Amino acid sequence: MEFIYWRHPTPVGINVEEVSGMESKSGQLWIEMAKQIYSENGNDSYRELGHFANGAPFLYGSTSRISITHTGHLLAVATLPKTPEAELSHFALRTAMGIDAEKLDREQVLKIRDRFLSDSEKALVPADDLEANIVAWTAKEALYKAAMTPGLDLREGIVLHSLPAIDRKMNLPGTPAPVIGKATLNLMIEEKAQSVDMELYSYDSDGYCVTIAYSPKCAKFSRR
Repeated sequence: MEFIYWRHPTPVGINVEEVSGMESKSGQLWIEMAKQIYSENGNDSYRELGHFANGAPFLYGSTSRISITHTGHLLAVATLPKTPEAELSHFALRTAMGIDAEKLDREQVLKIRDRFLSDSEKALVPADDLEANIVAWTAKEALYKAAMTPGLDLREGIVLHSLPAIDRKMNLPGTPAPVIGKATLNLMIEEKAQSVDMELYSYDSDGYCVTIAYSPKCAKFSRR
């Protein structure tokens, strides 16, 4: 099977591009090939990926925040509108966004829930509900990327208040608005402890749960 590339807007105003397929390849080779396909499908020209010192990805010559996730045979890149007024190498409400994905049937997540869920969050995420644990895991990972703070504790620095419901009819006409989750990042910003409100949106991409974490104040694409 060959690679499949497509782009789509999300109901929350963050564009996502996905590359999937080519099950005959795996590991780092698959990732590099998928990134190459993503780079070749730029609207204007080839897009070259780089990484800041904190590990966050960026596009050379672009002022748009991006976030990347890859798992199994899916690579997804979320993009915000251009924000020339913001410094992309640091956390800012205008560009706070992260994306993560995981297969919906990956039961291993149940075995590591103690590592990423606090005691209060365990009451929110039942131990026997695989889908809820997958959503919570991808939410925590997406929030970690949005925080741009290496070493941030998943259990205490990132707090889930409610989970999003997985959107299985994204952008279909007549579908209701998605159920948005709520979370908080506990960060040190300019040497001051601050709590930052975040929102969560999840959708189903052919058996993968894809979750986007974003600040309500971040730049977003308007719906057409």
